[in-house]
Amino acid sequence: MSWKRNLLVPLAVLTLALSASAGAGAASASAPARAVTVADGTSTASAAVDYGAPGPYATAVEVGVVTTLYYPRDIANSDRRFPVIVWGNGTNAIPLVYRDLLLHWAGQGFIVAAANTPQSNLGISMRAGIDMLTRRNADPDSIFLNHVDLEHIGASGHSQGGAAAIVVGADPRIDAILPIQPGPLANINAVHVPALLLAGEKDSIVFPFLVKAFYNAADHIPALYGEVRGADHFTVVGDPGPFAAPTTAWFRAQLMGDQAARAQFFGPGCGICTDTATWSDVRRNDLALNVPVTTP
Repeated sequence: MSWKRNLLVPLAVLTLALSASAGAGAASASAPARAVTVADGTSTASAAVDYGAPGPYATAVEVGVVTTLYYPRDIANSDRRFPVIVWGNGTNAIPLVYRDLLLHWAGQGFIVAAANTPQSNLGISMRAGIDMLTRRNADPDSIFLNHVDLEHIGASGHSQGGAAAIVVGADPRIDAILPIQPGPLANINAVHVPALLLAGEKDSIVFPFLVKAFYNAADHIPALYGEVRGADHFTVVGDPGPFAAPTTAWFRAQLMGDQAARAQFFGPGCGICTDTATWSDVRRNDLALNVPVTTP
């Protein structure tokens, strides 16, 4: 894992390495494609049941001063609005470190606003990403004009950025959070939306018990704890591997109204609850156990 550790270096080392556009998604397509109706009533006919497989959208990247955007390439010609995910980096990292995961989400139909800061804990730059997309959505000269679904926004991040996702979860504009191996400097008591908290079974930097502490404190919101089998602190870096599918499913469920994705986390059939190959520990609090699921 030394090559992955070397990716988490100061900002200046990595600033020029991001391409303007790319494909997205992990190589997996074991399940057939099917139509999924999302929250705005539109249908994404080529969305795959396997949420780790590439999504239906070609992707593009826009590197800004404060925020890097990952988004469906043909967004200006689309007839729909796309939900938003704001992202926070781990300590001394920039969005490039997580490029594969962020492009995967963009390929699945999200606009990802990734904070460029290598010190994301306060969530300031993540909130700035929402502000910027709000302006771009109203700008007649922007490709994002009327294509940003500002009613459906999620927050995620890794390590220090995972803690930032918890911090940003107190923002009234946020609809769901997904902290990945979050650092300890956050207060989940202020979060008002559903949370999926991810840990790595072999993480020796943010130990699983630290993530469980957030889960245990989140008794006021629907909260889930998932511990990825065999994962260390840097498994999500580069190729996100086992993190691609569940993170995509979570945001499709929470921000797009994808009921098949929702059934991965809620209801008696809870997909992640029985997937012992991927998960070494899965927990759902009482509020999560009572979340209804509609069969798609």
